[in-house]
Amino acid sequence: MSSPASSFSIAQAVHSELIIKKSRFIGCVEPCSGREAALARVQELRAQHPTAVHVCWALLAGGQSAAVDDGEPSGTAGRPMLEVMRHQDLEGVLATVVRYWGGTKLGAGGLVRAYTDSVAQALLQAEKVPRVALHTLRCTVPYAFEGLLRREIEGAGAELLGVQHGSQVEFRFALPVPAVAPLLARLQESGQGRIGWLKDEGADEA
Repeated sequence: MSSPASSFSIAQAVHSELIIKKSRFIGCVEPCSGREAALARVQELRAQHPTAVHVCWALLAGGQSAAVDDGEPSGTAGRPMLEVMRHQDLEGVLATVVRYWGGTKLGAGGLVRAYTDSVAQALLQAEKVPRVALHTLRCTVPYAFEGLLRREIEGAGAELLGVQHGSQVEFRFALPVPAVAPLLARLQESGQGRIGWLKDEGADEA
């Protein structure tokens, strides 16, 4: 995983369109959390473009990264698309290119250029945003402290990931790494020793 200081995502989806020897290449680069979200997006594109011959894609998302040629000659689409994003220190980003056949073969070199250019042109319009390192925490509290913990989580700008009600209330939430220590200090004081911390899931990036 790239370090938070050197990796970027993009603020929102951006598009490009190229016509090369009558083939139409529709590129898109967008934020994406992982493989499951990428596959869902590719299925959407297939539904939106039923007569397209290829929907090639590349995902940069840590251990879930992927490069898919979708029937183009091996190494002519997904991998070049992935490399364009890598050179820009991107992470958590999906690139897709929908191709409509124009009747003329482009050759391996032509395909590599077409898919590379589709992604590069889209990225020219992209607003890059630094990725923030997040830390996920899990804890249990008595029911009497549920309201307190919810207020503290909200006040710290943390994202509540899940709440389970059993013999106690279990919370799972994520917040930026710099905010962890101040929140823990406040909870140590206000929780009166009644907060039980479970094994957390460490740092991630968002």
